[in-house]
Amino acid sequence: MKGRSCMLSAMDVVAFTRQLVDIESVTGNEGRIGDFLHRELARLGYRAEKMPVEDKRFNVFATSAEQARPAIVFSTHLDTVPPFIRSSEDATRIYGRGSCDAKGIIAAQIAAAERLRHEGIYVGLLFLVGEERDSLGAKVANEQSCGSRFLINGEPTENGLASASKGTLRVEIVAQGRMAHSAYPELGESAIEKLIEALNRLRAMKLPSDAEVGPCTSNIGVIEGGLAPNVIADKARAQVLYRLIGPAEPLRKEIEKAVSGLARAEFVLEIPFVRLRTLDGLPTMVAAFTTDVPWLSNWGEPLLVGPGSIHVAHTEGEYVEKKQLSDAVDLYCAIAKRLNPVPH
Repeated sequence: MKGRSCMLSAMDVVAFTRQLVDIESVTGNEGRIGDFLHRELARLGYRAEKMPVEDKRFNVFATSAEQARPAIVFSTHLDTVPPFIRSSEDATRIYGRGSCDAKGIIAAQIAAAERLRHEGIYVGLLFLVGEERDSLGAKVANEQSCGSRFLINGEPTENGLASASKGTLRVEIVAQGRMAHSAYPELGESAIEKLIEALNRLRAMKLPSDAEVGPCTSNIGVIEGGLAPNVIADKARAQVLYRLIGPAEPLRKEIEKAVSGLARAEFVLEIPFVRLRTLDGLPTMVAAFTTDVPWLSNWGEPLLVGPGSIHVAHTEGEYVEKKQLSDAVDLYCAIAKRLNPVPH
């Protein structure tokens, strides 16, 4: 398989997925896979272009020669989380970093675009850098929309159409104290003790829930502070991440109120919650994770669907089911036809 190009029919989506997985593309290092896809899409007859993002990083956008302004664009991301893990396979699965998030999706979308093109339906292809870190590629691409009506974004949803995607609110809780010798704690003021109490208040907060979307959840992911066991800590901080199911502003106010008098809350990242279009007769799910979708509003009404399970994404045993890849090609084609049927 290695060293050769794969014709992108549904039959060889497995081979092409492995080819993509074997190109390391951890966030910030997407150049090689971008070059590869740009070259392959041009070879297949697409008008492929590199959309500069920063330094040597670029998105890849491709349209059919027959239609430069497609009504529908398939999109997903080029980057992966570390570490790089080469591909392998067994009878039913492809393994390796990015197999489900999101290189199998890239292969399925290109295969679907090829099948549709042979049926006289022309879709665009948009592959983005930076989704795993800050969605920088999507933010840049949003200023260069082709005017499409629909964006079908690919993430591991086990081929269910997402009815919603939770947002993200990341906050740093910062506590200040006064340093002292631990033998005389009364002379100091422990920032760590303040931080612990502030975090306990946050954990006790009642978070909102939605009957369809589920609960807002939180995770204390990082705690830092102190110099040594025999020193009263003068500084401490924690990073907390909330999965949003609605507007962030009410939650921001509750967080600030909860930690008041102990620490301050610094809000460092917000990705909005979004409700998404579904189609009658197709299975649905709720994406508890965030995607590039909120940053691609100029690319048309979004739908979110793709093969693979988010439960194995970012793990050392990441995989995608071969059958889900094949089914995804059929599904992408079916969705495109329902959104933009060919006139008779």
